[in-house]
Order: sequence, then C-alpha cells, then structure tokens
Amino acid sequence: MGDDSEWMKLPVDQKCEHKLWKARLSGYEEALKIFQKIKDEKSPEWSKFLGLIKKLVTDSNAVVQLKGLEAALVYVENAHVAGKTTGEVVSGVVSKVFNQPKAKAKELGIEICLMYIEIEKGEAVQEELLKGLDNKNPKIVVACIETLRKALSEFGSKIILLKPIIKVLPKLFESREKAVRDEAKLIAVEIYRWIRDALRPPLQNINSVQLKELEEEWVKLPTGAPKPSRFLRSQQELEAKLEQQQSAGGDAEGGGDDGDEVPQIDAYELLEAVEILSKLPKDFYDKIEAKKWQERKEALEAVEVLVKNPKLEAGDYADLVKALKKVVGKDTNVMLVALAAKCLTGLAVGLRKKFGQYAGHVVPTILEKFKEKKPQVVQALQEAIDAIFLTTTLQNISEDVLAVMDNKNPTIKQQTSLFIARSFRHCTASTLPKSLLKPFCAALLKHINDSAPEVRDAAFEALGTALKVVGEKAVNPFLADVDKLKLDKIKECSEKVELVHGKKAGLAADKKESKPVPGRTATSGAAGDKDTKDISAPKPGPLKKAPTTKAGGPPKKGKPAAPGSTGSAGTKNKKGPETKEIVEPELSIEVCEEKASAVLPATCIQLLDSSNWKERLACMEEFQKAVELMDRTEMPCQALVRMLAKKPGWKETNFQVMQMKLHIVALIAQKGNFSKTSAQIVLDGLVDKIGDVKCGNNAKEAMTAIAEACMLPWTAEQVMSMAFSQKNPKNQSETLNWLSNAIKEFGFSGLNVKAFISNVKTALAATNPAVRTSAITLLGVMYLYVGPSLRMFFEDEKPALLSQIDAEFEKMQGQSPPAPTRGISKHSISGTDEGEDGDEPDEVGTDVVDLLPRTEISDKITSELVSKISDKNWKIRKEGLDEVAGIINEAKFIQPNIGELPTALKGRLNDSNKILVQQTLNILQQLAVAMGPNIKQHVKNLGIPIITVLGDSKNNVRAAALATVNAWAEQTGMKEWLEGEDLSEELKKENPFLRQELLGWLAEKLPTLRSTPTDLILCVPHLYSCLEDRNGDVRKKAQDALPFFMMHLGYEKMAKATGKLKPTSKDQVLAMLEKAKANMPAKPAASAKASSKPMGGSAPAKFQPSSAPVEDSVSSTVEPKPDPKKAKALGVSSKAKSAQGKKVPSKTSLKEDEDKSGPIFIVVPNGKEQRMKDEKGLKVLKWNFTTPRDEYIEQLKTQMSSCVAKWLQDEMFHSDFQHHNKALAVMVDHLESEKEGVIGCLDLILKWLTLRFFDTNTSVLMKALEYLKLLFTLLSEEEYHLTENEASSFIPYLILKVGEPKDVIRKDVRAILNRMCLVYPASKMFPFIMEGTKSKNSKQRAECLEELGCLVESYGMNVCQPTPGKALKEIAIHIGDRDNAVRNAALNTIVTVYNVHGDQVFKLIGTLSEKDMSMLEERIKRSAKRPSAAPVKQVEEKPPRMQSINSNANMLRKGPAEDMSSKLNQARSMSGHPEAAQIVRREFQLDLDEIENDNGTVRCEMPELVQHKLDDIFEPVLIPEPKIRAVSPHFDDMHSNTASTINFIISQVASGDINTSIQALTQIDEVLRQEDKAEAMSGHIDQFLIATFMQLRLIYNTHMADEKLEKDEIIKLYSCIIGNMISLFQIESLAREASTGVLKDLMHGLITLMLDSRIEDLEEGQQVIRSVNLLVVKVLEKSDQTNILSALLVLLQDSLLATASSPKFSELVMKCLWRMVRLLPDTINSINLDRILLDIHIFMKVFPKEKLKQCKSEFPIRTLKTLLHTLCKLKGPKILDHLTMIDNKNESELEAHLCRMMKHSMDQTGSKSDKETEKGASRIDEKSSKAKVNDFLAEIFKKIGSKENTKEGLAELYEYKKKYSDADIEPFLKNSSQFFQSYVERGLRVIEMEREGKGRIPASTGISPQTEVSCMPAPTSTVSSIGNTNGEEVGPSVYLERLKILRQRCGLDNTKQDERPPLTSLLSKPAVPPVASSTDMLHSKLSQLRESREQHQHSDLDSNQTHSSGSVTTSSSSTANIDDLKKRLERIKSSRK
Repeated sequence: MGDDSEWMKLPVDQKCEHKLWKARLSGYEEALKIFQKIKDEKSPEWSKFLGLIKKLVTDSNAVVQLKGLEAALVYVENAHVAGKTTGEVVSGVVSKVFNQPKAKAKELGIEICLMYIEIEKGEAVQEELLKGLDNKNPKIVVACIETLRKALSEFGSKIILLKPIIKVLPKLFESREKAVRDEAKLIAVEIYRWIRDALRPPLQNINSVQLKELEEEWVKLPTGAPKPSRFLRSQQELEAKLEQQQSAGGDAEGGGDDGDEVPQIDAYELLEAVEILSKLPKDFYDKIEAKKWQERKEALEAVEVLVKNPKLEAGDYADLVKALKKVVGKDTNVMLVALAAKCLTGLAVGLRKKFGQYAGHVVPTILEKFKEKKPQVVQALQEAIDAIFLTTTLQNISEDVLAVMDNKNPTIKQQTSLFIARSFRHCTASTLPKSLLKPFCAALLKHINDSAPEVRDAAFEALGTALKVVGEKAVNPFLADVDKLKLDKIKECSEKVELVHGKKAGLAADKKESKPVPGRTATSGAAGDKDTKDISAPKPGPLKKAPTTKAGGPPKKGKPAAPGSTGSAGTKNKKGPETKEIVEPELSIEVCEEKASAVLPATCIQLLDSSNWKERLACMEEFQKAVELMDRTEMPCQALVRMLAKKPGWKETNFQVMQMKLHIVALIAQKGNFSKTSAQIVLDGLVDKIGDVKCGNNAKEAMTAIAEACMLPWTAEQVMSMAFSQKNPKNQSETLNWLSNAIKEFGFSGLNVKAFISNVKTALAATNPAVRTSAITLLGVMYLYVGPSLRMFFEDEKPALLSQIDAEFEKMQGQSPPAPTRGISKHSISGTDEGEDGDEPDEVGTDVVDLLPRTEISDKITSELVSKISDKNWKIRKEGLDEVAGIINEAKFIQPNIGELPTALKGRLNDSNKILVQQTLNILQQLAVAMGPNIKQHVKNLGIPIITVLGDSKNNVRAAALATVNAWAEQTGMKEWLEGEDLSEELKKENPFLRQELLGWLAEKLPTLRSTPTDLILCVPHLYSCLEDRNGDVRKKAQDALPFFMMHLGYEKMAKATGKLKPTSKDQVLAMLEKAKANMPAKPAASAKASSKPMGGSAPAKFQPSSAPVEDSVSSTVEPKPDPKKAKALGVSSKAKSAQGKKVPSKTSLKEDEDKSGPIFIVVPNGKEQRMKDEKGLKVLKWNFTTPRDEYIEQLKTQMSSCVAKWLQDEMFHSDFQHHNKALAVMVDHLESEKEGVIGCLDLILKWLTLRFFDTNTSVLMKALEYLKLLFTLLSEEEYHLTENEASSFIPYLILKVGEPKDVIRKDVRAILNRMCLVYPASKMFPFIMEGTKSKNSKQRAECLEELGCLVESYGMNVCQPTPGKALKEIAIHIGDRDNAVRNAALNTIVTVYNVHGDQVFKLIGTLSEKDMSMLEERIKRSAKRPSAAPVKQVEEKPPRMQSINSNANMLRKGPAEDMSSKLNQARSMSGHPEAAQIVRREFQLDLDEIENDNGTVRCEMPELVQHKLDDIFEPVLIPEPKIRAVSPHFDDMHSNTASTINFIISQVASGDINTSIQALTQIDEVLRQEDKAEAMSGHIDQFLIATFMQLRLIYNTHMADEKLEKDEIIKLYSCIIGNMISLFQIESLAREASTGVLKDLMHGLITLMLDSRIEDLEEGQQVIRSVNLLVVKVLEKSDQTNILSALLVLLQDSLLATASSPKFSELVMKCLWRMVRLLPDTINSINLDRILLDIHIFMKVFPKEKLKQCKSEFPIRTLKTLLHTLCKLKGPKILDHLTMIDNKNESELEAHLCRMMKHSMDQTGSKSDKETEKGASRIDEKSSKAKVNDFLAEIFKKIGSKENTKEGLAELYEYKKKYSDADIEPFLKNSSQFFQSYVERGLRVIEMEREGKGRIPASTGISPQTEVSCMPAPTSTVSSIGNTNGEEVGPSVYLERLKILRQRCGLDNTKQDERPPLTSLLSKPAVPPVASSTDMLHSKLSQLRESREQHQHSDLDSNQTHSSGSVTTSSSSTANIDDLKKRLERIKSSRK
C-alpha cells in the first residue's frame, strides 16, 4: 500500500508518465477531467499537455490505453494547440491502436483521426493513414481504409483528397486478405458516390469479378449529388445553416446551394501520366519514311499502342507530330492516313492542353486531307481534328481554318464548315467574341450560296450553331444581306443544336446578349478574354436601342472583312432614320429648279446668273435668309446646292458673292438632311476654292459642315482625290491642312488610312514645299492616332524627308489625341452605343497593321535552310540564322505561315553557343514585329521556349530574352501566354534566374490587364514556393508579384491555394497574402466609366461621350496597338485632361478666377485623424511604393478634394510641370497666413511632395525643396511634432533625393533633414537615414552616412537605433565600400562617434577586416592630431578653382580625401562635401606609429605622388584604343605570350565580379591540373596568392554583406578558390615559391574564413569549412617550411597585438604552429633556423615573458616554449650557432632561454656539462666553436671537394667566414692546388655578389630596405599611439624600446651613437630575408600587371591597390640615405622627449 500512496501524491503529468499502470490510469482520468473543465480553447493550460498526447494513445496497457484515448479525443476536440500533435498522434493511433483487439479502442482511434480532420489537419491525417496502408498487419490496413472511408463519407471529397487514395486502390484489391479486399470495395463504392464515372478508368485493370461486383454496388447508389455531413471548424456556420434548412423542411434549396460545392473531378486528373517518347521503337523515324507501306504501318501501329494511354507525360513531341503530319499530308496509302490520324487523336487526348503548341502545324494539313472520300479516313480525320481543337483555342487556329475555307474542293469546304460548327458548340459567348465571329461569318456566308448542297447545309449548320452560342444580337449584323429563306434555315438549324456546355450556357448567353455588345466590341482582335468582365457591368445605353437595331438593317459596323474598304464605312454611326438618306437619288436639273422655286423667292432664282455682281450678291443674301428660316424636313438640300452650282457656279469671279455662296453651302449642310449626293455636287467647287486667299476659310467651313453631315471618312476621301487630281499646289496644301484640323475635331474613327497614305505619298513627292510641309503636318496628326506603325509606310522615302517626318513624330510623342468635338453630337442624340464608338479607334490600331502588304515567306523557308539552322557546326547554324534574319528584313511584313521555321528556331534557343541564342532571340523579336498580331499562333510553340531562356545564367542573354518576350507580348496581348499550363510549368522549374525574371515580367504585365484566363491559378502554387525560395531576389520578386496575382484571382482563391502547403509555410504565406491584400491595386477599370465620373462635375454632358471613344480604346485593349506604351500614356493623359475638364466652357473658367481669392486649405475637423485611421485599418492604400502608381495618385486626389481648394488641386495634379510650379508658389504665399490649414493637411501636402520627388523636372524639385525648408521652419516655430504616419510616408522619399547628382539639391535636402530634427525626434530619424545607406546610389549612401555622423555629433549616442552596436556595425560595413566618398563618409562618421564616445567604438563596431580596421585607425589617429578648426578656414580662403582641383584629385588618390576633419558640422557647412577639407602636410614627418603598424601596406599615404600630377588633370585624358585581345585567356597557346596572359588572368582573380573571378580561377585550375603546363605558373605564385586572398577579403567584407547576392554564388566562388589552392599546394615545387609575407596573409584569410559564422549558416557552409581545413593542412605541409613557420609566428604576434582580433583566431594560428612542431623532426634540415630564431627573438621582444603571462590564455606561452623545446631537442647545442641574425644576442631573452633549456636537457641526460656552461652562456658559442673549428672546416672543404655538394660547401664556407671573420682558413687552402684555391675564392665572390645583389633587388622595385627588414607588419594592430592595450599611460621607455627595434630593422646599431661600427660593415652584413606583408609584393607585380592590363583593357583591381606603395622611400641602400634616416630618427627622439 505504501507504494500506492507515494504515486497518489504526484502531480498529474508525473502520474501520466509513471511506470505503474494504475498510476497512469489515475493520471489519465484526472487529465480527462481537467480537459473537460477548461472552457477556453486558447487557454495556456492546453500547452502543458502537448507532450503527453502521443503517450495517451500509445500506452502499452490496453485498459489504460482506452482511458488515454478518451482523454486524447477530448483534448483534440477542445484544445487550440492540438493541431501541432497531428503527425505523431495519428501515426501512434495507426501503429498502436488499430492493431488492438478491442473494438472500442479502434472506434476511439478512428474518432480521434476524424477530429483532427475537423480541426483542419486533414492532409497530415491522410498522409499518416496512407502510410498505414503499407503496414504488414492487415488489421491496421483495414482500420486505415475504414477511417479514410468514414472521413470521405462525412467530410466529402473537397476535404479528403481522392487522387492518392485512388492511386493505391488497385493494390488493395490485389491483397491476399479478404478483409482488406472487402474494405477496399466499400471505399471504392464511397468514392464512386462522390465522383461517379471518373473512377472507372483507374480501376479498369482490376480483376473482372471484382469489377463486376463493384458495378452492381454502384448501380444501387442514389443518383443525387452527395453532401458532406460533417464540416471543418471554419465551415461550421455553414453546417448550422444547413441544419436550419433541413429543420424547415427546405432541403431542396440547400441542395441547390451546395450542388456545386462538390468539386467536379476529372478522371484525367486521377490518372498517372505515362512517358511514351522513350518507348518509341528505335528505328521509328526511319521506318516511318520507309518505301514499303507495310513498314510504315508497323511504325504507326507501335505509336498507336503507346498513345492509347489515357494520360501522357509532357515532353517534346515536335518530331513525332511532324512525322505523323507528314503521313497524313503526303502518304498515298489512305489506310495509313487514317492510322496516323488516330495516333494524332491519341496524342491530343493524352496530352490535352500540352498538345496545343503543335495544333497550328497539324490543323491545315488535316483540313486539306478532307478531300479524301473514304468514310473511315474522313471519320478518323474528324476525330483527330476534334480532339486537337480541345487542346487549343479557336482563336489560335482561326487563321488556318479560314485559309482552307476558300478551297475549291467542295468536300473540304463542307468538312471545314462542319468542323467549325462542332467547334462553336464548345464555345461560349465570351470565348467567341465579335472579332472572331466576324471573319468566320463572312466565310460561311460565301458557303451558303455555294453550288454544292452539302456545302450549303454545312454552312447553315455552322451559322446556326454560332447563333445559338452567342445569341441573335451578336450574329445579326453579319447576316444583314441574307434573304429571309436562308435566314429561316439558319434559325431552324440553331434550334436543333445541342451545346456541349449544356443548354444553360446558350440561354445565359442569349440573355446576356440583350445587353453587353459595347463591352464586347472593345476587344478588337483579342480572343475576348475581357468579355466576361464587361458583361458583368453592362452599360445601360444600348438596351433601348435593341429593337431598332433589328429594324434598321445593318446597324453596327458596315465594315466588310476587307480592311479599309470605305464605301460602307460611311454607314458606321448613322442610326435610325438617317440610314435612308445616304442613298438619295440624283435629281435632274429640272426637278431641282422646281423644288428650289417652291422654297426660294422667285427673284432670287432669276438673279442667280445675273451679269451684275451686286445683283448676284443681293440674290445670295435672300438665298441665305430663306435657308436660315427653312425647316430641316422641308429643305431640299440637293435642289438648293444645284441652284448654287448653276452658272457661274463655282467659277464666280466676285469674292464677296463667292464667300456668301460658300457660307450658304455650310448652312445647308448644317441645317438640312444633307446627303452624299448633294455633297458630290459641291465638293469639287469647294476644293477649287480652298486655296483662295479670300474665300479659302469659307470653303473650309463648308467642307467641315459637309463632313459633319456625311461623316468625315467619306468626305475626306472625296476631297483628297479631288485635290490631287488637279494641279493647283495651293489647293493641295490647304486641303491637307483642312484635313489635319478635321481629324483633330472629328477623331480618327473609320478613316481609311491606306487611301490617305497614297495621297500623302504623292504630296510628299510634290515640288512645292508648302504641299510637302502640309503633308508632314497631316502625318503628325495621324501619328497621334495611329502610333509608330505609321512610319512603316514611309521607310523608303528619301532620308532628308524621312528625318523631317521623324522630327514631326517626335513633336507629337507623348501627346494624346484631343477628344473629338464634332461629328458626335448628332449621333449621340440618335443614341450611338458608346461601346461601338469605342471600338473604332481600336480597329484603326489594328487595321493600320493589317493594311500593310504582307509577304508570304514560307517558300523561302526551305528544308535546306531548316537543316542549316540545325547543323552540328555552329558556323553553319549561324549562317542559317543570318539567312533567316535577311529574309525577314527584306520582307518587312510577313504572313503568319512560316513553315518549319518555328521548330528550327526553337532548337536554337537552347543552343550551347550563347551568341547564337542571342541571335535567335533577335530574330524572334524581328519576327514579332514583322508578323504583327498574327504571331499569336506561335506563342505556345515559340513564345514559351523564349521564357525558358530567361533562366540563362548570363545576364545579357536574359536581357535579350526579356526584350523578345516583351516584343511578342506587345503584339499578342497577354491572354495567349497565360492560357494553359505552359507558364506555370516554367515557374515550376527551380531556376532562380528564370523565376525572378518571369515573376518580374508578370508583375509588370498583370496590373495592365482587365482580366486574365482562369489558368493563372495554376501558377499560384509555384508562386508560393518562390516566396520561400533560397534566393533572396526570387523571394522579393514573388512578393512584388503577389498583389497583382491577387488583383486577378481574389484573396479567397489565393488563400484557399495555401491549403496544400506545409503548416509553417502556410502561416508565412498567409501573412504575406494579408500584406499583399493591403497593397492590392484596383483592376484597370474600363476607363469610359472612370473618366465620366470626375468629369461629371466639371464638364457639360456634351463632352462625356467625347472622351469615351479614345479611352475605351486604350484601356480595353490588351491587344497592343503598334505601340502599347503610347496607348498607355494616351489613356492616362486623356483621363487626366478630361478630369480637369479642360474643355470647360469659358463661363466656368471665369468663375474659377473669382474662386482663387479664398483660403487654399480648408480645415476639416478630425480629417487627418480619420485618414490615419483609414490607413491603419487598410481601408486605403498604405503610402509605400518604389514609383508612384496611378492608384496612389487617384487616392491622394480624392483625399485632397475635401480639404484643398478645387482650383489649386487642378494645378497640383496637372500633367504639365509648370502648373506644379504655380501650385508651389501659391502654397509658399499662403504658408504664413494659413498655418492651421497647412497643419491640418500636412500629411497630404507631404504625400503630394513625395510625388514631386519622382518628377524629372529640376525646377519643380527645387521649388518643392524651397517650400519644404519654409514649411519645417514654420512647423518648428509652431512646436508641431510630426506624426509617425506623416514621417513614414515622407522621410524615405526625401532621403532618395539626398543622392541627386546636383549639389544644390543635396544641400537643400540636408538642410531640410537638419530642420526636421526639430519637429521629429532624431532617434526616429536615424533608422530612416540608416535605410538610405542601403541604396544602390553611392552618393545617397555617402550623404546618409554623413548625416548619421551629424546626428550623433549633435544628439549623442542615444540617437543610434535600435542599439548603438547594431547601428555602428551597419555603418562600419561601408568602410569597405567600392566608392571612395562612401568609404570616407563611413570613416568620418565612426571618427565622430569616436570623438563622442572614445575607445568604446571598437567594441561596438565588432570585427572588421584588416584593411578596414587600419583605415579606421589611421583616420582616428589623424583626427586626434589635427586642430579641428584649421581646415575650415583654409577651405574658405581657397579660390574656387582650387576646390575643383581637389574634388578631381579625390578621384585619383585615396590619400588626402580621407583627411576629413572630425567635426562633421563643418562638412555640413561645405554642402556636405568631404572632399573639401583636404589640406594636410603631416605626411612628411616620419611617424613611428606609421612605420611600425603600416609597413608598406597599400594604405600608406604619399601625397607627393599626386601633387606633381595635378596638372595632368586639366589635360585631355587619352583613352587607350581598345585592342583586340590577341592572347586567348585559355592556355592552349601557352607559349605565345604566357607570362602576360597569366598576369592578366591572375589580375582577374581579384575581380569584384564573381563570374569574372570564377572564370579566371577555372582557367588557372586547368593549368595546375596538367603537369606539363603547371610549370608555366612558376614565378607567378605570390602574385596569384595575393590576388586570391584579396578576393577572400572582398568576399568576407563585401559579398557576404550584400543582401542581393546569391549566397550560392559565393559558395561557388569559395569552392573554386579552395579547389585551386589545393591543386596548387599539391605541387611541391610551386608551393615552395610562396614567400613569407604572402603565406602570412593567406593564412590570415583562411583562418578568418574558418571563423566566419555567416558561412556556417549556409547550407553548404560546413562543406566549405571542411575544405578550408584540408587546404590549411596542405599549406602547412607543402610550402617552404622556413617561410610558413616565419609567417605563422608573425601572424600570431599580430593577432595577439590586435584588440579587434578574436581569441579564437590566435588559437587557430597556434594550432597551426603545433602542427608545424609535429612536422619538425622531418623538416628540420630544410629550415633556415637563423631566420626562425630571429622571428622568435622579435616575438619575445614584443611580448616579454611578463606580458605573455598576462594573456587571458596560457596557450601563447606554451606554444612558444614547445616550439623552442622541440628545436633544442632536434638541434642540441648547435642551435646556439644559429643566432647569427640577432644583433646583440646578449640582450636577447631568447638566447638566455635557449641556454636554460640546453642546460636543463644536459642535466637530465646526466652528462655533466663543461665548466663553461656555468661561467655564463656568452662564451659558449666561442668555446664550442673553437673546439670544433678544425673538424667543422674540414667537413666544409670535404663538401667543396665532392662533386655533388660543391655549391652547398661554398655557401657554408661563406657563412662561416661571415660569422668568424678572424677565422683562419689558410691552413686548409695551403695543401690544395692553385686551381682549387682560385675556384674557392671565385665561388665566395659570386656568393657575396648574389647575396648583396639580393639585398638590393627589392629596392629597385620600389620597396626600401626598411620594408624588407621590417619583420613586424601589424595591419590589424589597434594599439593607439597614446595608450597601451590595457589603457594605462606608457612611459618613454616603451618608445625607446620600439625605436630600438626600428633602428635595428633599419640596420642601425643600438649601441651609443659614438660606438657605431663603420657603415661598410653594417652594409656587408647579410640582408635579413624579407617578411614584409605580402601587399608589398603586390607592387612589384603591379607594374607587370599594368602592362598586361592595358593590353586587355581590364581594370578589375580595386583603386587602392593600384597606387604605388605609399610613404616608402625608394632609395637604394646607399650611405647617404642611411645618414638621412638617422637624422630623422634623431628628430623623432628629440620631439618625443
């Protein structure tokens, strides 16, 4: 019992996990009670039990498990967090519950699964259950199937995905277990209930008995649509609604409601796609061409079997289709034709939409084959063409079908008509728009009059079907001329037709058709993709007209199919009664006189031909009065004009009479019902008088009146032909002028461009200049309406004339055509449909292109040409492409039939040769222009492959592809591209380039569309995967595109599509969707509506329709007219103009003037607060954009309308910038007087000003900034504080302007920012400015950094947001910027912080690269030395010219530019130019710190280098001519000029462009991998390593920090670098060439890389770090051991000195040293110990023992000891002979240390050492050496005597002589021959010369001996000159010590001055080997590099590496220089004391 009581006390969760089952049972019961008590589903209590739920269901004790299951069920039902446990719990249920024998357990398990589905976790549950079906235990399988069945039965097929279940069904039917088979049967029945026959195909292969049983069960099922009985949580309201309906007994309604809830599942979707291309017989393509028909038949039968698969995998079927097409078209055996047709049918059925791209090729062939009479062939062809039709659209194949309609063969005609009829059945009113119907009806109408009855019947059937689909109203206009009998026949056929979409579709269309014709006409040539849109918002106008339409004969356009025919164009807009007048018969002169005398006074008629002009004049006056009084219906127009034309008629000599006459003609035309017959009587006379000086104007007025009566198109044509049939040039030019004017007044609709153009061409060729000028003016006006395609007609004119035409067009560019003012009012009274009107300008757009004569080029596309394009040899392929380009160029405009060209070009789009890909893209661009809109039919087979090219890795290829896609889309519109799955397939490819380009393109195009095909939804899943792509650019583009997808698909659809995502992804995507919902732009509205809204107020009704036609044409087309850009502009501006009511009559404008007196800002109480609320609640768009879109401007306009004076608003939103200037001037004037108003509208004013920042006009910008300065001054006086909303919608845009190129603007912006801090906290400003530093514009970055410095200086560190550390790290990144000004600004800002904040800065900025750090230290040091005020004064005194020199000089050198004073406010006073403060002369003093820390690194300043080059700046710069590179960058021609090639390639390794660098590296890798070529690298190793670690630095500092860069790219670059290095360090001979300095920097780079945490975070980062490890080991093993040891010692010393370097870094350096120590036993003999010991000596000098002991870790001291110990052990006492390089050994800690070690080891070995040891170490070397001298020398001479070791012996002898100058070698030489003695002497001399020469060589390359000697470069050192690392004061002793080191390095002795040894001996000492930083070596290589660089015209290296090494004196080691040096050192010492 005791046991029990113990667990009873435990808390619930512990009980539940107890090992005793009773304890668990009790725990589960308690848990169940707790679960039942918690009421709130979101209570935190639930989370405590998350981990338990799996245990509850998987308990090992059956009894306890039951209780656990109950508890789990309650938990899942009520806990909000339960969803997180889905996967583990359901898998637990499947494995541990479903196998239980207790039925109760299984039931609870099933319930839990269903409950998870209810809480929206259906997919996860289904996944686990499907996994359960693979379990070996049949019980589990049965339970899983049962659960799935119940879930399907309750939740329905919308929630439970059927495809995966159906996939496993056949397998379940084959199970050995009967229980499983039975359960499978039940679920099959359940599935059938939901999807009916779609289930049959997947189950067709199961056992026939089972299938029969299933059939029996299926028959029993009720036929009604099933409904779900259980709903997801989110749908439970729906459930409640359903229950109410049922309880009310109204279930029927519910049924209707939900009938469409169940998704219609297409059997095709459930099938697995089969790949058949690989299964084609190998010899298929040969057999299909075989001569024997049997072989061909075999090949076809093989295909037929394969295509029987109901679903085929997408692939490239082009060749197969081509082969089948050939059989259908050319094979003589009809049986094979039928077989090939069957194969095509199979392909089309199996591929569905994916077959669409081949449809265009096959359709014409099949249609022409209908000439075959055999029924089985005809039937096969019918089936094929019907199947193919379903894979494409009628629009795409319409051209081909129409072409066949004119065939002479009646069977072809009949079958084509029947095919059209069948096709129409599949269409709906929206997919069969008027533009498509028109050509089809025209062709069919010809057929109904055919002689063959079968052709007539087929045509009737087709027309009847069309009538049924789109309704009578749409078809009737085309049937105007059909007689009643035939019309009845068509109607009779229409009644018999059964549509595919069910009768419903037809009716609906018919119903709709009573309204929306106008909407439809807008879609001139598009495939009606917008119709559905238009239907939803029918315009009310036409409703009333419908009845008259039918009565009035041909009411709509009388335009027949032939473009441009104008006879009937006249009928265009005449409606109702006017239609009859057009055909007025010509009356005889007698009848006319009779009619005229009835209405005119008798005298008038008599005096008409009086000889006295006064009488004639009086007669005219009476005539005029009579006409004025006459009523329209009574006026006999023809009779009156006949009277006027009566003798003298138009030959009237008196101008007054003539003027009257012409005026009367105009009156008659205006007042009467003037017909074309009357017009023809007078027009000739009018044209004759148009050039008359006095009567010309009257003639023009009369013509205009006639044009208004008889329509301009007709009148214009008559007038033009008359003018050009006579000789008078004045008449001709005036006619043209009249026409230009008339077009502007009447609009362009209906004009026959072609007829005009021939006349204009005649005019352009005229000799009279006035005629030519008028013609050009007319062209300009036409250009406004027609667009750039107009120029095509005049390409062959003379260049001079063409340039005049171009100049005229240029003038018109950007202008929009004025709204027509005439020719409308009458017709609008008669009830014109706006839509009809809207169609016409549109038609012009397309017609112009149609008018061009198109050449047929298919005959030129020969099979030879096609095979050329596909040739193996690229040169031949190129020839082929050139030919194609030539053909297209020559033809200019071509017909759509281009034969085999598309397939050939498609192949070239993935050519391995990128140049050919680009050429192909250019050809495709040409093709689009040449073919015009007809290119549509090639979108699928050629357009989509162009999109694939967007994934190319080369930037220029992608750009070309994008340009091509745009050129195509311009011609085709977007619908073709978006239809089908092609686009979504492209987006699916995981190519970052493809994705970002494609999404960018869609984001640009989608917003312009009014509607899109439904297939757009297919792209959404891929769009979501792009949102989470690894590549940042792809993610960004996807986010940008999101709102535009949503704009077309709606939020609901998009949100629903997230259902398939993983839960984490889903949440992220939904969050993005919410965000996008806020930014979602409105759809581009049908602008007729849009424009009439704003106009309502301002313009009288008369003008409203006037804007409709133009605009409708614009916005309602996606079909681009020749220039969609222009169309867009035209739309916008016409909107803008009509909105301002520009044509407002003068009365209102007077009123406006009076209005201007009132206040300009109206104070609306709480207006601003309300606006902010709206923005917060997302009711309006958030003010956030990269460039302002129209919707933002419209929104601002509406917001302003309530609080800004109307007239001011008109000025503010005018399209002309001068009006903006006026508005700003007014605002400045009213600023003081209307403070309250300004503050009340401040948010709107600031938003409006942000729009002005995007204008290109500088004057507006300057005015705006001026206003802002005043505004912020006012606000600070008023003590106003900006709200967050105002700030965030203004500051970011203001900051954009800080990067303007103009100084004045930048200065103003800075001034404004300065003032803003008074009204908005600086700490909040800071993040905005910080954001500005991320700009691509370097000026903006620099200015923002300067501004940040000013903020810190003025307001202290607290402004740095979010924390000073983060802010400074961000700023410090810019020290490594490419741009000098940015680097300077960043440095200055940090110096400012340093001045405010002291040494803390270094902690805050974190780790910087060596280079950046030393730049910063340098700058800080300099700022400390300089009195801060001086520079300003000097600058002010400087003459302006000097200033300009300085700013230029700044481009040339780094030096003085960095010399910025630390006081940044001065910078502000100098318009923010850091360059200005540059006068500094400190560089000439030898600065200890500088020498010590900066030995010869690139950063040393050397102003004198630049000073004497200043004059060169004013000389013209000679740009070297680009030379063709002779040396290929590859090494195939190794020996031509190897060195310069290698130099060039190595220079590219350090390039800032990743691709360049990678290419260079791969080329070097090629060389290194080939033994025979690797030698070429010899001598270039240091240079190559330098370039490499510069690249490593660049990656570390720049690329890794660059957000926009693909991290994959960086990894790729890293792997190239590391791979290269590994290759290099495997070749020992090359590896040994690496010098110490270079190795030091290389190791620094590699260790930094190993420690880079950013790499570890990348996917392949670990791999990179492992490779680096391997590389480091290789470097340690293979390089020259002396060099690497030396390098590591120096590196360790630097890293310990540098405070900025991390302890981890030093630790890794030490690990490398340990590794070296381990290698020592093998390498000790190859090591130059003297050098190593010198390095150790220097190390111990810098870090005496005490100092080392202070280090945080004991590693450094241990490392050093281990190294020395190992050396001692290996060398023994000999080691003391190697201290030769250390000058005063006695002072060296090292020697003492070594002696101690030696003594210690001696003691240990037990051998008592000589007495000398005790006497002191100083004598050891003397004694020991003397003792051994003889043996030693004997050894040496032995070596010299032996053949092999002569050289080595001589070297040793030389060393020995050097060391012991007093040693006597005479005895050894005495015994030898004279020859041997002279040989030895000569050898020693040679060695001496070599050694000394070596000492001198570096001096000649620009590096002084000091640098050579300096063994302690410390670029990373941050020891400031004032304080030690520990911060305490440092006494002079330290300086003395440092001076000693320096002196010693310079070869100066440290003994007292007078004891100095003679200089000669100093010089004869062996030169100390160089350990200078590798950057010095760079310079020696640089001169070579530069030469090779100039050859190659490349300049990759960063500017600061191209400077010659600064401050290093280039002296050779002459005595004079050393004296000079001493003097300087003296000076330093005295100044320091």
